[in-house]
Amino acid sequence: MFWSFAKIGAFTLGGGYAMLAVIENEVVAKRHWIAMEDFVDLVVLAQTAPGILAVNISILTGNKIAGKRGAVVSALGAVLPSFITILVIAICFSQFQNNIWVRKVFNGVRPAVIALIAVPVFSLAKSANVGWKTVWIPIVVALLIWLVGVSPIYIIVTAIVAGIAVHWIESEKGRE
Repeated sequence: MFWSFAKIGAFTLGGGYAMLAVIENEVVAKRHWIAMEDFVDLVVLAQTAPGILAVNISILTGNKIAGKRGAVVSALGAVLPSFITILVIAICFSQFQNNIWVRKVFNGVRPAVIALIAVPVFSLAKSANVGWKTVWIPIVVALLIWLVGVSPIYIIVTAIVAGIAVHWIESEKGRE
């Protein structure tokens, strides 16, 4: 597990959402450590927990596979490559921060990061059964946060209340 998450942490740019597709491929498709349904549940849980998404996913995956030791091992694997890379960059970056080639590299990486984020979003939407009837919900939520400035906390609370209400209404219909 350490080496799997270290490889993911070392070679994936763009943070937790960009890493989701790579983590999914490694733990679900390639290694068959967990089922896709469990992975989707772990992603949801990781998003609700404070902290870095990729680290949260690695901890939850490691815990599911091998308990507390698995959580520690996979978290270290996910964190150490980034920590070492950032440490080296911080030591060396002041010498290269005005270099035109360094700026061009960072500008070139940006579109790739956007694509790396988009892939897991569509994959998770498909796994969560988001279809044409429900796709408006994440679009409206994104617009409310981005354009109107609504706090994500209000959206989360509203979603919880709406989910409870829908469940209650459906359970009442089932009793009739």
